[in-house]
Amino acid sequence: MIDAETGYQAVSSRDARFDGVFFTAVRTTGIYCRPSCPAVTPKRHNVSFYPTAAAAQSAGYRACRRCRPDAVPGSPEWDVRADLVGRAMRLIRDGVVDRDGVAGLAARLGYSERQVHRQLTAEVGAGPVALARAQRAQTARVLLQTTALPITQVAFAAGFASVRQFNDSIREIYDRTPTELRAAAPARRPGRSPATEGRTVLPLRLAHRGPYDAAAVLDHLRRHAVPGIEEVVGAPGSRRYRRTLRLPHGAAVIEVAEPGRAAREGNWLECRLRLADLRDLTTAVQRVRRLFDLDADPGAVTARLGADPLLGPLVAARPGLRSPGSADPAETALSAVAGSPSAAGDLVAAYGEPLPGGADGGLTHLFPTAATLADAYPAHYVDPAVRAVAAALDDGTLRLDPGADRERSAAALRALPGVGLWTAGYVRMRALGDPDVFLPTGIVDEGTAERWRPWRSYALHHLWQAERERSATAGAA
Repeated sequence: MIDAETGYQAVSSRDARFDGVFFTAVRTTGIYCRPSCPAVTPKRHNVSFYPTAAAAQSAGYRACRRCRPDAVPGSPEWDVRADLVGRAMRLIRDGVVDRDGVAGLAARLGYSERQVHRQLTAEVGAGPVALARAQRAQTARVLLQTTALPITQVAFAAGFASVRQFNDSIREIYDRTPTELRAAAPARRPGRSPATEGRTVLPLRLAHRGPYDAAAVLDHLRRHAVPGIEEVVGAPGSRRYRRTLRLPHGAAVIEVAEPGRAAREGNWLECRLRLADLRDLTTAVQRVRRLFDLDADPGAVTARLGADPLLGPLVAARPGLRSPGSADPAETALSAVAGSPSAAGDLVAAYGEPLPGGADGGLTHLFPTAATLADAYPAHYVDPAVRAVAAALDDGTLRLDPGADRERSAAALRALPGVGLWTAGYVRMRALGDPDVFLPTGIVDEGTAERWRPWRSYALHHLWQAERERSATAGAA
């Protein structure tokens, strides 16, 4: 948690870099805001600071209608930290509490429910139930204000157990009824009911901390796109990344557009989700955010890497360069072990599940499950290393979910036959979202890279980007 004086300075200067890092609550109004809220700066003695929106809500504050603090990027701390709290926060964001309850969360973390609750309350000011409730409320607000779905359907799609619980939570957090919250939306695009159409298309804006080098991210995703599962379409400047995704309650197609001027100035990406089941909205959003590294703190990365004599010029040339993660960690690991996107595409063609509803452009399949590849027949059609990784994922020997222990998972991956150190490191960087991975580059040694901690993954992307640009220049000459 940031110290109070620094927090108040951020509020006084309306510093958007701290949005999502902490929240400010005003005793005289009973409202909590993001630090960059444009409202009149409150007096210092009336202000309290909270590490999460759930903590502010638990203290009795409601969300500001002007700055919408629940819509800010997530705290970058939860992607950096590898301890119990960091792992728990990643799992809660992925919707585990909604699907499996606190008992399921604790089981995945390997701790008792009491220990998990105690650690979260001590560090972020709220337990897992309150954190999940805050996330459900945000999901409900998105559905209320971007679709025409019936309010009862919104309640259950957002993860609430009853309409009464839904109504009470919305009223407490937003100081409005669901009907009033829907009426307050400036514009709304109609959504299709899953009961009648079998899918719902939701247009969303996914916030990030600027700057954001979207062109480099799309280039990276295009180079690693698995045929049938992913594609990047359109001309540079107006490209769209599209992919299929297997979610807990059904299939989805996601589409993220290269940002235009309005999106760049507003620090958001335009995303469209086609969901078979609206209950997957929270999970889908979080997986897109991890894939596009939207919760990163470019200021912190620049502060460390920008001062380095080797990386400084590269960071200045590519501000906002990200380290793309993964929307499906198992898929990322199996594709990496397969050796190339085309080899992974062969697995998709042979063992993938056809996309429900038929092909959508170049998207034709869902990636095969680990169980499918582990039991694939004939056995010689699947590389032994791929089969070994699939079997480990299927029996739980290898875990790559958001709450996995990174050290333990990396060790389990390296122990599998046919998996080298480079591949294991690449999987750790992308599938496990580790911002501090070093891979041999031929440019610097591991000892030199020690000074780039805890952002070595970002340093690698800067080095790779510079090498590609040098190669392109040499080729043109």
